[in-house]
Amino acid sequence: MGMKTGAHIVWDWNGTLFHDIDAIIGATNAAFAELGLEPLTLEKYRELYCVPVPKFYERLMGRLPTEAEWEAMDDVFHRYYSEHRTSCGLTAGAVELLAGWRSAGRSQSILSMYVHEELVPLVRGFGIEPHFIRVDGRTGPSGGSKAEHMVRHLASLNGVAPERTVVIGDAADDAVAALHVGARAVLYTGGSHSRMSLEAVGVPVVDTLEEAVAEAERLAA
Repeated sequence: MGMKTGAHIVWDWNGTLFHDIDAIIGATNAAFAELGLEPLTLEKYRELYCVPVPKFYERLMGRLPTEAEWEAMDDVFHRYYSEHRTSCGLTAGAVELLAGWRSAGRSQSILSMYVHEELVPLVRGFGIEPHFIRVDGRTGPSGGSKAEHMVRHLASLNGVAPERTVVIGDAADDAVAALHVGARAVLYTGGSHSRMSLEAVGVPVVDTLEEAVAEAERLAA
């Protein structure tokens, strides 16, 4: 009877566990207004959104934003988002799913590109922190890929094997980060990306977190 190395889920935060898409669209449109760009609908946003974010802006502007434009937009985005995120809640079913996964003796963690100092109190405020063995937000500049962060995140988790790990997120980048470390991925359609763009990645795509967890169970078995 060795130590049980069970299945592990690495959760994304924004657009996955945290249902903040309305605040994100509002913040994006506020940032666009800085440069006199037209506001986007949710559908259009999901169709065009990509990381790194400057690339997303390039799709809309026909060119990359200048350093000054990028800083101005980034600033407006974060200011708007900080004001409006307070009215956002957890995604439907999240609390029960997190508790259920943990009580089945499995482990889970959060890896987010949201600023670490702001992420931790937010997770704590929802009363879900005890469900995770680790909560990592972004340290360092914004705009990069999650892959390098995922390497560090998994390395810091004791006894978690990449091949028994499933990343659940709402962005193609979550799947890229998973594959980079030899883990699996499930993508959820409730966040920033359209189903069509997620399906192009070639990993399972689901419409609810419940389906995501069921899929994670299957993949990690």
